[in-house]
Amino acid sequence: MNPYSYTRTEPQFNLKLVQTTRKWLRYKVDFPTAFPLAYEKNNTVRGEYLQPRGVTKAPLVIFFHGMGDEILIPPKLLARALVKKGIACFILYSVFHSSRTPEGSKKQLPDLTNQEWFERYQISVIDVRQVADWAARREEINEDQIALIGISFGGFISTITMGVDKRIKAGVLIISGANAEKIVWKSRKGSMRRYKLSEEEYYQNQKLFAQYLKEVAEKGFENVTPARNSFITDPKTFAPALRERPVLMLNALWDEYIPKETTLELWEACGKPEIAWFPSTHSTIFLFFPLISRKIIRFIQSTFANQDGQTPQ
Repeated sequence: MNPYSYTRTEPQFNLKLVQTTRKWLRYKVDFPTAFPLAYEKNNTVRGEYLQPRGVTKAPLVIFFHGMGDEILIPPKLLARALVKKGIACFILYSVFHSSRTPEGSKKQLPDLTNQEWFERYQISVIDVRQVADWAARREEINEDQIALIGISFGGFISTITMGVDKRIKAGVLIISGANAEKIVWKSRKGSMRRYKLSEEEYYQNQKLFAQYLKEVAEKGFENVTPARNSFITDPKTFAPALRERPVLMLNALWDEYIPKETTLELWEACGKPEIAWFPSTHSTIFLFFPLISRKIIRFIQSTFANQDGQTPQ
């Protein structure tokens, strides 16, 4: 069972040029998702594409943001910094962005059913994979140099996507973690309590999850039936597939949503990649944006160094 598979067709991406500068072009983009949901508004994927001028076969960074619209500000700033270095950037608006969320469903967001959450993981991963499909047909993009940057919920989606799609060669995971039920159980954020299990259910599910991960390691996730859908939307299930690829993790020391213990679970499952901690909370980590930006630019440039040893400028 692979809930993130889809039928690949000719990408139907609509690009509208909205900004021209000396170094780059910015387009508004929309395309139909390959995994439509019940609400029609969910099914038109939206985003922005920043194309460096005068660059052939540029690396591509795909951004996937967290919940809400305001979390798009850091990706937009990062994309402008990267495109000036000759790196193409695609900012993907998630299924939770206001442009894709029907008014009638916004109030229901915190209380989505398990099945509705499951479907939103599916559509999110598939949306990212569709961008990779599109990138493979763009002459200015090097399809062998695609990276994914995920923030918060976007970090969950990025880990899963890298786990099922080897075309994503590198990843940056910002304020993310693994073992979703432990995140809920140990989170200090009151809004997470609505998802909390009883103590007995929690410990029983932790045992089931550990057994599931063991079987996945032996047989592959496609050959194991999860006891709960949440197991196959958990970054920890897919993190071992990232061990052979460059990964950078940027996290908050005092994260009120993602307990440090669960970030370290993701880090260990990914093979202990480079990790940095900032003296901040989940909500304030981007107060350190200049440092975060420098780390990410260096990581992307060093990861996608050209064969002659040069990196995009």
